[in-house]
Amino acid sequence: MIFTEEKILSIAGEVIDIEISGLSDVKKALNSDFFKAVNIILNIKGRVIVSGVGKSGIIGKKISATMSSVGTPSIFLHPVEALHGDLGIVTCDDCIIAISNSGDTSELISLVSILKNRNIPVISLVGILNSTLARLSDAVIFAGVKKEACSLGLAPTASTTATLALGDALSIALLECRDFSPEDFKKNHPGGTLGERLKVMVREVMLKGHDVPVVMSGAPMQDAVEEINRKKLGAVIVTFNDNKLSGIITDGDIRRIISKGKNIFNMTVDDIMTINPKKTGPYNLAHEALEIMERYLITVLPVTDEINIVCGIVHLHDLLGKGKFKFIV
Repeated sequence: MIFTEEKILSIAGEVIDIEISGLSDVKKALNSDFFKAVNIILNIKGRVIVSGVGKSGIIGKKISATMSSVGTPSIFLHPVEALHGDLGIVTCDDCIIAISNSGDTSELISLVSILKNRNIPVISLVGILNSTLARLSDAVIFAGVKKEACSLGLAPTASTTATLALGDALSIALLECRDFSPEDFKKNHPGGTLGERLKVMVREVMLKGHDVPVVMSGAPMQDAVEEINRKKLGAVIVTFNDNKLSGIITDGDIRRIISKGKNIFNMTVDDIMTINPKKTGPYNLAHEALEIMERYLITVLPVTDEINIVCGIVHLHDLLGKGKFKFIV
């Protein structure tokens, strides 16, 4: 079989559709056990121990890391290592989240059985409700999917995506219950990219004054192209006479027009610009600007004040390390 671009994109789309369907299934299956799991975690004095084998273990590490970063102390414990000495990590004040699609992973069942005998609360993320793990659990969160995205039906794909989403749901539910604030989050990220994003306002990293690429509404496209070349940000802001934001033109906009066989130099900036573009404010946090860029797949944001007057522009590079401002990686 020849794998054309169309065929490859069709495979990718089918995988995503299957995973979306799996997420829909686990959402519909949410019940009082999820509520019970949240309350178990809120009422323990210790940490959440997360455990799993193979791909479930990898997902468990991510869940544990997310919980710790948003206010619920957690640690990942591999079942095999636990049975060979690391069981001492677990205290009587902890609870465990055990992850297994089959619910009958032998190493995990051995660990959970020992902890159950110690009266450690057990929460399970499991794909089969009548499994051994489910029967041992104080709260069972169903993570089962009808079909894996793997065409062989063997590789954990849709099931791991569903489990990860449920772990995120638990983490964020706990965050809300604890009234965990951005300031609390910053305390857990004193260094690194996330910490730096939270500490800096847009006005501290934006370009301003003569560094901002700007043309007036009604200007010929020749002016816009020259301004883009001068300022080297891959975009130009279009303003009205009072310096209020009118629109934005990017390199991509220009390429799309040219690809249609049109002569941009017979046009004005108003013919090409994106009206009411995404923007941010000078006193917004830098990470909020980055989130907008990531969400809409853009690399620049105009910065405007409360009455829409342009006061700067922020580029993705300014947030990720190019220039004077650098995040610590």
